[in-house]
Amino acid sequence: MGDVDWARLFMPGTPLLEIIVRGSIMYVALFMLLRFILKRETGSLGITDLLVIVLIADAAQNGMAGSYQSITDGLVLVATIIGWSYLLNWLAFRYPFWRKVIQAPRVQLVRDGKFLRRNLDHEKITEDELLAEIHSHGCEDVRDVRAAWIEPDGMVSVIKAGGGDTGGRKKQRV
Repeated sequence: MGDVDWARLFMPGTPLLEIIVRGSIMYVALFMLLRFILKRETGSLGITDLLVIVLIADAAQNGMAGSYQSITDGLVLVATIIGWSYLLNWLAFRYPFWRKVIQAPRVQLVRDGKFLRRNLDHEKITEDELLAEIHSHGCEDVRDVRAAWIEPDGMVSVIKAGGGDTGGRKKQRV
C-alpha cells in the first residue's frame, strides 16, 4: 500500500474541460454517424443506448487501466457521456422538433401487398431481405402484407392483409 501514488491516482492529469470537450465531440460525432448511416444495424437498442454502452466501456477501461492519469479523468468522461445521453433523450421526449432530429423516422416498405421500391432503395434493403422478414412474421408472400415498416429502432413491423398484425415486432435481420 505504501507504493501507491495517491495524488496521481485521484488528481486529474488532463484538464477537466479538455475531457468534457473530447467526450462531447466523440459522442455527437458517433451519434450522427449511427443516426444517419447505421439506423438498421442497431437492433433493438436505441442509438443513444448503444453509444453510452460503447463509450462508457472504453472510458471506464481507460480510467481503470491507467491510460488516463487519474480515476477522476475517467469519471469526468463517463459523466460527460451520460450527460449527453440524458440531454438527447430528454430533448426527444420533450420537444417534437428534437424527436425528429434525434430519432429516425419510421419508413413504410410495403403498402397493400406491393413493395415501395423507392423506400427500399433509400433504406438499402433488398426485396429478398424484406421477404425474409415478412416470412418471419408468418406471411408467405408480400401480397399477404397490408403494410410493413422499418421502425426508428431498426425493427420491422408487419400488418397482415387480413387485418391482424403478426403478434408484435420481430428483430430485424437485414
